[in-house]
Amino acid sequence: MKATGIVRRIDDLGRVVIPKEIRRTMRIREGDPLEIFTNGDGGVVFKKYSLMGGLGDFSAQLCESLYKTTGKMVTITDRDACISVAGGGRRELTDKNISPALAQIMEGRQIYQHQEGSPALPVSDYTDHYVVSTAAPILSEGDVLGCVVFLCEKDHMAVGESEYKLAQTIAGFLGRHMET
Repeated sequence: MKATGIVRRIDDLGRVVIPKEIRRTMRIREGDPLEIFTNGDGGVVFKKYSLMGGLGDFSAQLCESLYKTTGKMVTITDRDACISVAGGGRRELTDKNISPALAQIMEGRQIYQHQEGSPALPVSDYTDHYVVSTAAPILSEGDVLGCVVFLCEKDHMAVGESEYKLAQTIAGFLGRHMET
């Protein structure tokens, strides 16, 4: 663990305030669920909880199927990181934070498709080599859980109607799956 030098007291209701700088850095928003762990040294660790994170194997199989069907690179994300990647870029993207541009697409709750002449949007803030071709937010009970993204290399933009429909379908399926 990395020390921050910040000390906070617990109030009479057992609450502790997580400083704004840490919330911003870790992309923790109001209402986000946090999982609580303890370690053998008497430490308490808070970790962002991701509903989509529990779908790791399932989302990986979906990505592989989409890649085999379309020949296009695919990733499924939660609200913060790429949880499954197929077709290339696996090492560069898996478990890496999504870009602010992709986060904004999710928050907009609309399917995005790259338009000719518009700037390319990076998938991750780790690398700008891979960009968003098509992105469909995963919505469950009105909440954004993640995104299904068809991506391509920055210099090889390719956008198709089939990817739009597949991203929309898989995002809808995952959203309904998370409701049950």
